[in-house]
Amino acid sequence: MRALVVYESMFGNTEAIARAIAEGLEADFDVTVADVRTMPPFGDTDLLVIGAPTHAFSTSRPRTRAHVTRKATIRARAFGIGVREYLEYAPWLTGVHAAAFDTTMKMPVLPGSAARKAHRRLRGLGCHMVAAAESFHVTGTTGPLVGGEADRARRWAGTVLAGLPSRDAAGFTTVAVMTDAEPLRTQ
Repeated sequence: MRALVVYESMFGNTEAIARAIAEGLEADFDVTVADVRTMPPFGDTDLLVIGAPTHAFSTSRPRTRAHVTRKATIRARAFGIGVREYLEYAPWLTGVHAAAFDTTMKMPVLPGSAARKAHRRLRGLGCHMVAAAESFHVTGTTGPLVGGEADRARRWAGTVLAGLPSRDAAGFTTVAVMTDAEPLRTQ
């Protein structure tokens, strides 16, 4: 089975998390890790994992990426297309299993995240979401990652794997269903 881990990273933090997630998937998948700027094709991907930094409580936009370049030195060629544009141009991904993550500063409560935005977009493209959106923390705008986050990313890959359909002894497929809906309340 093939997994594609696509990341957007201006300072290297989101890339580091993407690579840690890929390591966690390698035992079960042939994993390709790709920078979103290369516009990697989806091809015959069985699992798509998307990651981006949180900018202004969502996925980055050209304006927020430009703002960051005025505040800090970014990696060579890190400015350009982001996850938002990549998913805007994506074809229908019906039947593809997917998960989304982001990097963000650790704050008590943030009203939005790049992972949740990407999660909603992937679901809208027809993906079967296999894990809840996950945030990995950096110490500041340019990082570095908070200690232990790469290890936590490898463990989160296990959560992603656990959400994939599996076959029971009789050959029937069991599917875990992720939803953002509130649980039903009984009265």
